[in-house]
Amino acid sequence: MDTQKLRFLIERLIGERPEKSAYHLPDDPAELFRIYRGLVNIRPAGLPDAAYLETEEAFLREYTAEKGITALSDLSPAEDGIYLWRGDITTLACDAIVNAANSGLTGCWHPCHGCIDNAIHTFAGVRLRYVCDQIIKAQGHEEPTGNAKLTDGFALPCKYILHTVGPIVDRALNAVHKRLLESCYQSCLRLASENGIRSIAFCCISTGVFGFPQQEAAEIAVRTVREYRKAHDIEVIFNVFKEEDELIYRRLLG
Repeated sequence: MDTQKLRFLIERLIGERPEKSAYHLPDDPAELFRIYRGLVNIRPAGLPDAAYLETEEAFLREYTAEKGITALSDLSPAEDGIYLWRGDITTLACDAIVNAANSGLTGCWHPCHGCIDNAIHTFAGVRLRYVCDQIIKAQGHEEPTGNAKLTDGFALPCKYILHTVGPIVDRALNAVHKRLLESCYQSCLRLASENGIRSIAFCCISTGVFGFPQQEAAEIAVRTVREYRKAHDIEVIFNVFKEEDELIYRRLLG
């Protein structure tokens, strides 16, 4: 980890804050990165100057490379054109990854939260929040559930990010929840095809804090992808993070 670049980024982020005061940065690289991530997570949408952007992109690409990048060519298909991979989606090199976004599209604002939205916005860099904020301002309303938007991947190893808002299941699962989740997958796949994207990695949309049952969500995901691939040449990766989700998808695929 390049702590010199990291210290530069932290100092610039602290300097932007109106309540800035005297501070002492720790020597531990992990603690430094946690400070950087937290500051990025709470930073309002906006573009810093070129020096910050160039340094951040270089730092994040180096940091991700140190974690280890997985390419589509490194994977073996679970069935024709469909892959299952358990790992960190921010280290996946394919055409596009899918972000389980909130309706504001601008990422998770909770410092160092463990959700995928937080991770993607952190490791893509601050330009992603700015671009997503511009999308919301241009359309004049929050992103509807089941829709998708496309952005650049910025500092991530993927080329693009597809942002989709999944349904929130706060009571019993019903037909509307299922239809909206199916729409998330369909919207992402259509938008990918419209933009010449040949490979797409789906996270487990809505199954985290949004409360969608994992088994039913996986069944919808696999069924929708299989149906779409009957008429479209696109490779799909189901990305999981938990062992439980991996076992569910393994039973469904192949």
